[in-house]
Amino acid sequence: MALDRYTLLGRSGLRVSPISLGTMTFGTEWGWGADEATAQRLFDLYVDAGGNFIDTADLYTEGTSEQWVGRFAAARAMRERLVIATKYSYNAQPGNPNAGGNHRKNLLRALEGSLRRLGTDYIDLYYLHTWDRMTPADEVMRAMDDAVSAGKIRYVGLSDVPAWYAGRAQTLADWRGFEPVAAMQLEY
Repeated sequence: MALDRYTLLGRSGLRVSPISLGTMTFGTEWGWGADEATAQRLFDLYVDAGGNFIDTADLYTEGTSEQWVGRFAAARAMRERLVIATKYSYNAQPGNPNAGGNHRKNLLRALEGSLRRLGTDYIDLYYLHTWDRMTPADEVMRAMDDAVSAGKIRYVGLSDVPAWYAGRAQTLADWRGFEPVAAMQLEY
């Protein structure tokens, strides 16, 4: 499959490669994964083949994945060519009950950290990583919409949520005029 035969992301007009480069293994902090030279090589092979869709998350390898993606993109002056997706939800600060979850406070904390690690002013696609089973969908969608209005994210995504939650989130977005869900990342 050619990586430069772009497809539309969901119901948006954003063009992405048919396969994204997952970077969960960029870093060795978890006792396994790719060292920086290997990660750089994987990144280079992907973008040299025409790939433009990079997937990471705030806590992949304790933030190293985002740092390296940002560094690799900057070194090749590719930020505007790439579609960078990242995620939030997991607790980054043990002992701080509000440093995890789907609520507005954590979304904003995590978003600022991701922007800093990636060395960018905006995230192309920002995912709720995992449903926390507590935060109402309207709080998530409103916070995401506010981040879109602020220019910090371009598109909204959901990952690892039940179908009814995704349906509720999209219905709320339609009903209240929030930025709609452009992408979902699920097991299949």
